[in-house]
Amino acid sequence: MKTSKTTPAPAVRKQSFGSYIKRYWQLYLLLFLPMLYLLVFKYIPMIYVQIAFKKYSIVQSVWEMPLAKNHGMQYFIQAFSNPDFIRALRNTIVLNLLDLVVGFPIPIIFALILNELVFTKFKKAVQTITYMPHFLSWVIIYGIALQLFAPSTGLVNMVITKLGGEAVPFLNDTGHWVWTYIFLGVWQSFGWNSIVYLAAIAGINSELYEAASVDGAGRFQKMWHITLPGIKPTIVILLIMAIGNILGSGFDRPFALQNNLVMSWAEVLSTYIYRYGIKGLQFSLTTAVGLFQSIVGVIFLLGANYLSRKLGERGLW
Repeated sequence: MKTSKTTPAPAVRKQSFGSYIKRYWQLYLLLFLPMLYLLVFKYIPMIYVQIAFKKYSIVQSVWEMPLAKNHGMQYFIQAFSNPDFIRALRNTIVLNLLDLVVGFPIPIIFALILNELVFTKFKKAVQTITYMPHFLSWVIIYGIALQLFAPSTGLVNMVITKLGGEAVPFLNDTGHWVWTYIFLGVWQSFGWNSIVYLAAIAGINSELYEAASVDGAGRFQKMWHITLPGIKPTIVILLIMAIGNILGSGFDRPFALQNNLVMSWAEVLSTYIYRYGIKGLQFSLTTAVGLFQSIVGVIFLLGANYLSRKLGERGLW
């Protein structure tokens, strides 16, 4: 009885790293500049994180600076014993959580509504109008807010008083200021943030909508059962990134909108670092605060990503 001989599969030829470079050198060349940017502006400056644990001296290098008291933890203890830091930490968390709760769903809702518009010219006009605030600096936005919401000369309060009501202290009272801060942030960013969701919607297979139309589904049913599940991975990824940025508020917005009457809620970590570090020359203290801010942000990011994976969603990795 003859046994059939099977021909061995051809061995897969392994290519060396040098051959990959020769074959795809254009792609590696394009990758070189971003990697150089990350190295020069992101990784090399991390050497100076040591300042958080050392007594800063302008005449010494970071390696020569003496270690701070309490085994280098002096400035962390000093920060957490400072009432201004505790207040700035509270304000940062509260304002960013409000931004997340109020501002995160609005670009999604706007993208869903915009996707349902039939008239192309009107749709493009709405997109252009809502994108425009993103390109305005916060100094200009504060000037617009001052013209609209000033207690006596603002357009909104002038209309309210003309109608027999009392002027609302949008910019002078802490409670009103917080919601004005949130409203201006949403107005400035929701149009631009909706671009990602519109791109995700464009990637959904159109045959799903056609099949749903044959089955008699209406617009709302298509939106609920096709569009939302189609952009769900994008929503989860952006939500994870937003949670990781809970302590990472920018500087321009709170600094431009704050004033002496609302400093109890307008002072956030970024303005605290500016006031104590740049103006107060306490570089070790504010480096410690910035390091704490970064570590907590990474923990939030990892926690949100782990939770999303546990719930069956795709995370960042």
